[in-house]
Amino acid sequence: MADGANALSGYDNSQAEMMAERCILVDLEDNMIGSESKLVCHNEEGLLHRAFSVLIFDSDNRLLIQQRSHDKITFPGIWANSCCSHPLDIEGENGDPIQGCINAAKRKLPQELGIDQDIANSMEFSHLGSFQYKCRWNEEWLENEVDHVLITRVDSLEIFPNENEISGHKWIGPEGIRQVMEGSGEWEGEIVAPWFRLLWREFLAEQYPHFDDIKERDGVVIFGEVSIEGEQFSPGSSLMSALKEHREIVENEILSSLSKIKQERLHGAMKHLFTGGGKRLRAIMPKLVGDAVGGSNPGHNTLGASIEIIHNFTLVHDDIMDQDPIRRGLDAVHVAYDDATAINAGDAMLAVAFEILAESEHIASDDLVFLVKSIGEMVRRVAEGQMIDMEFEKREVVSEDEYIEMIAGKTSAMFETCAMTGAKLSGASEEVVKSLAEWGLNMGLCFQLMDDLIDITGDTETLGKPAGSDILQGKRTLIAIHALDSGNHLPSFTKAYGSGECSPDLLAEAVQELHDNDSIKYAKDRAMFHHSKAHSCLDILEESESLKILREMTDFQLVRIN
Repeated sequence: MADGANALSGYDNSQAEMMAERCILVDLEDNMIGSESKLVCHNEEGLLHRAFSVLIFDSDNRLLIQQRSHDKITFPGIWANSCCSHPLDIEGENGDPIQGCINAAKRKLPQELGIDQDIANSMEFSHLGSFQYKCRWNEEWLENEVDHVLITRVDSLEIFPNENEISGHKWIGPEGIRQVMEGSGEWEGEIVAPWFRLLWREFLAEQYPHFDDIKERDGVVIFGEVSIEGEQFSPGSSLMSALKEHREIVENEILSSLSKIKQERLHGAMKHLFTGGGKRLRAIMPKLVGDAVGGSNPGHNTLGASIEIIHNFTLVHDDIMDQDPIRRGLDAVHVAYDDATAINAGDAMLAVAFEILAESEHIASDDLVFLVKSIGEMVRRVAEGQMIDMEFEKREVVSEDEYIEMIAGKTSAMFETCAMTGAKLSGASEEVVKSLAEWGLNMGLCFQLMDDLIDITGDTETLGKPAGSDILQGKRTLIAIHALDSGNHLPSFTKAYGSGECSPDLLAEAVQELHDNDSIKYAKDRAMFHHSKAHSCLDILEESESLKILREMTDFQLVRIN
């Protein structure tokens, strides 16, 4: 568990302060077993705690839904039910579970929705039941709750939302709710809270809007761990299980390939980054795609190893160009060795990557031509993207479209190639190969946009590289482009941007200005757009356990993956 100061670094001060509140710890039968801070309950693996979800309906059976503030630490910017929060370990809320949740709801509704306290106190709540679920937002934050479902009816209601809690709200009827759950109509591309999906499906979908037929459920409904889409994970089929299962195989292939280099110092430099960990997502991605498309073979592991070696070659050279001293918590190769050795190591890695493809007995000659052409094009696009990125730093104006085009080459090309070649090697049709390539492209765009966000909002220890380096280096990220184009006065950001170095206090003030200017929110929204588009590209494949892994991988792009 990270300490509180590091875990909450870069987040909104009001949201960070609430992380000190003490939640009620429970077992799977919702028996209270203690209490702990909201931070501990939601950080890393978290602790199972009690929560509540309120659904407010008006006299026309419309449901009030809210979009969570983009300043929220967990699940920011997503749409959820009327109010979601926790009873606390305080008098009136830590006794009877149902009454405690009702009392907590009456406390929280005025704070979130601006409802008059007397009106909140007069509300009558029905308890529909409770359910357990665990859902990860990213590697650092998650929800792990027994959630009590509360429903109330109002004739009319004046709402004055707390912008620190809520970014937007709507009253929606049956058709609107259907579109929300399907992601259709105006809700296409929007992210809906997993707990909202679960509670609606379990407690309300069949009876709504006939409230008289809705009966309270006994006991706690157990869902276990779910994805952001509200899908239950099948045992052994989660993304992390798949990565763990295949990682050793592909790592052995990578290290065996690098052992072609006999010169000791050069071999050490080439291996250096591989000792710093990483999930080897790109290395395993071709095989996972192959499995979802129709079947993989050992050639997929060689393909993945080749692309992973090239990926690390680009990191070695990137760190020299950017003069970043840290990578994956280690000294960068040019620091651990020297610039000349690092350049030479990168060159040798590129050569080895193509050599192992040509040597594989599991890759047919026709496929080899396609793979070499595709990977060669990928390397060219990455190099072009890197050069354009460097040129951006010298330009006065960079447009959003130019930035997206740049990261489509520098970052997304590698994801696109992993998916496209993995599908091709499995004998997929041209239509499927094209759709999987588009999936990889959009997943890569989401990845880079989130990577940019985490560079600014993360900390050096967690990132494995200097936090805020994009600001100090004057990188033209989407966040910076939005800030520079806004025309607003951002004195701390202006002073820190491109300065090379500044005090931690000034950098923190610059980040806060980016929050206040909605520049960080803007980049998050664009990342969510590409996340949704990536999911739609997978619709061409038949449902399977392998496809579920690709969807989990798509969700996981909401955070940085090494």
